[in-house]
Amino acid sequence: MSSLGKPMNRVEDARLLTGKGTYIDDLPVFPNTKQVMIMRSTLPHARIKSIDVSEALKMAGVEGILTGQDLRQDLDYLPVGVTAPVEYYPIAIEKVRYVGEPIAVIVAKNRYIAEDAMEKIKVEYDPLPAVVDVEQAAEPDAPILHEQVGSNVANHRYFHYGNADQAFAEADHIIKHKFKFPKYSATPVETYGVLASYDHASEVHTVHANFHGPFILHSLMAKALKVPSSHLRLITPKDNGGSYGIKAGLVPYIVLMSAVSKKLGLPVKWIEDRQEHLMSSSSGTDRVTYIEAAVKKDGKVTGFRMKFIDNVGAYIRAPEPACLYRNHGNTTGAYDVANLELETMAVMSNKCPTGLIRGYGGQQTYFPLERMMHIIAQELQLDPVDVIRKNLIATEKFPFRTATGGVYDSGDYVKAFNLVVETGKYQELRQRQEEARKEGRHLGIGFACIVEPSGSNMGYVTIALTPEERAKSLPKSGCPEAATVSIDPMGNVTVRISTTPSGQGHETVTAQIVSDVLGIPAERIRVIAELDTNTSAWSIASGSYSSRFAALGSSAVYHAAGKVKAKLIKIASSLLHTSEDELELQEGKVFVKEQPEKQVPLRRLTGLAHWNPADLPADMEAGIYETAYFSLPQAIQPDENDLINSSATYGFVADLVLVEVMPDTGEVRIEDYFTVHDAGTLLNPKIVDGQIYGGLAHGIGGALYEELMYDHRGQFLTGSFMDYLCPTAPEIPRVTLKHIETPSPLTPLGAKGLGEGNTMSAPAAVANAVSDALEGFGVKIDTLPLSPNYIWKLLR
Repeated sequence: MSSLGKPMNRVEDARLLTGKGTYIDDLPVFPNTKQVMIMRSTLPHARIKSIDVSEALKMAGVEGILTGQDLRQDLDYLPVGVTAPVEYYPIAIEKVRYVGEPIAVIVAKNRYIAEDAMEKIKVEYDPLPAVVDVEQAAEPDAPILHEQVGSNVANHRYFHYGNADQAFAEADHIIKHKFKFPKYSATPVETYGVLASYDHASEVHTVHANFHGPFILHSLMAKALKVPSSHLRLITPKDNGGSYGIKAGLVPYIVLMSAVSKKLGLPVKWIEDRQEHLMSSSSGTDRVTYIEAAVKKDGKVTGFRMKFIDNVGAYIRAPEPACLYRNHGNTTGAYDVANLELETMAVMSNKCPTGLIRGYGGQQTYFPLERMMHIIAQELQLDPVDVIRKNLIATEKFPFRTATGGVYDSGDYVKAFNLVVETGKYQELRQRQEEARKEGRHLGIGFACIVEPSGSNMGYVTIALTPEERAKSLPKSGCPEAATVSIDPMGNVTVRISTTPSGQGHETVTAQIVSDVLGIPAERIRVIAELDTNTSAWSIASGSYSSRFAALGSSAVYHAAGKVKAKLIKIASSLLHTSEDELELQEGKVFVKEQPEKQVPLRRLTGLAHWNPADLPADMEAGIYETAYFSLPQAIQPDENDLINSSATYGFVADLVLVEVMPDTGEVRIEDYFTVHDAGTLLNPKIVDGQIYGGLAHGIGGALYEELMYDHRGQFLTGSFMDYLCPTAPEIPRVTLKHIETPSPLTPLGAKGLGEGNTMSAPAAVANAVSDALEGFGVKIDTLPLSPNYIWKLLR
């Protein structure tokens, strides 16, 4: 009996809930390992005149102190995906460009000595003007961060799809607005950690790090260390205390610790503290969006003009400017809009650099898009439900090709939206709202309908280049993932995956899939989730990001298990003297379908492959060890017209939220939250729901609380949880969650990714509800987060 689609308990939880997890700080260290403390810049923009470490080096227990000048000859800059000549090193060499940038590395017997030594280091700066506002940073007269670039604009592109001029010329209404999305983080329970050791004999860097990928960055790290990629051995631990994309920002620290280990001839260990994490790890991108909609009088949108301005921080570092392009194929979301003009800009400023985060680029895209649907309804005096329905992609149009080249593989957006409207009892909520207004209370109702992409097509990163620039470089495409399934002589199964999970339950679902394919109990299947770039099967796309496991990781597991099954059936065919198509594998044996008594145990088949290969069928290799790589032929490089199918599969989320706003205090209370998801075939509903709740909490944080703030001089203001507010259990609302399933025709199990959807939809849905609640105040919600302070000031 198949276990897929059933709510099986997570196999990971037995160790995690009993304190037996193996995280980065739990790993045994290399012999003679020393501890590292990083000294960081206190200024947002300055030239480094001198760093005096003489007094610190005299302290007992200090093994060495290295600055950017000390490491300059050992490092190359980390490559970036744009043509702008930005040289990004993991440590400042001549100039600091944000508060928190590393300027010195102290290596000592323990962290306490290292911190004491840091206080004795004397740094002399020559301060420079700073800029943090992204639009000011893009101006020609702004302080320049990188003189060799000559501008803070690192990437600037224009795109034209369909005929936007005609759509706007024929529009009954042109509605425009400007929106600001905040810079915020993900605050995983476990911060960054690196153990690095350089072996001078083999010239190999061995690094343990809680890095979740994508492993396309492995080659960039090797280049920065000036070694062949085979000489950088990167090992991820079995357990990772959350990432949500943020731990891709470990790249510079992996390089830095590796260089320090080589320079000093010592293994080193660095564990980030919370203040470092908030100030200088990574974050999502703050974006300014200008958007215009060409609208007919019935609410039908016929065209968009958009301008995205991303603040990538002090350096544009890989994978940026991907935040601008990760959702390029789904720029118009769930709506059937054929005409689009789009301008994109990645701008550097004196903030901490940005990178991957849960929903990468999606929340920035959908906040203005979904707000516009409500603004259109408001200005045309229509019901937002009617405007959304009018514009949703019709069911019969799937698979649907978007204006920008995305191929939505399957879906029934109208059905899912109708379900959330019915589940939330929309008309009753409107009646409740009217009654509340008579009492002087301010209830608001908001919607968001978003497409959830999963499984990045690596070709999307090159959309940052013009077609002419792309033609001069090697094309990039695909979304490959790998898995290996093996069976030992006793019939026990081991599966090795390269999706580097960080709490999503990959081990559980992997065991379910292999159990289903091979017909053996899941408890006889051991899943190895830690990845070793020297011994594991992996690809540049491997890693835990872009919700890629359900669509791609599970498919690789399924095919690897299928290869094992085919081999077992072939062996059984020779033993039973029966054709392979007459055989079935179930419950630990292979048998003839029409004569079940004619069978051979799985253990005998595996034993033969290991102990007696001479009796295997001709041309069959000994052993049972199969690796499969899975990708999609639809994941191709951008064409000459900048059309790109930027993801492997596309799910759908429809949200309905009810809020109450307290004008006297500015507090926003979420009274009810309804969400409907379509992620194709659900592999394990229990894990699915857990991922959705987590994504919703993250989205609510961005909607109401979280922002990494700087003052106008570039000083960082939210360096602890006293200032950087995150939602806690009391702030998470009652959630009603429902699913529909339209299986993907592209994946063998019909599954699509999920877990990021509400991170992308919640900021827009909540903002729409708050705007609806404050309709009588004559304000528009165009900035997040909707903190009490912001709301209170907005109403004054």
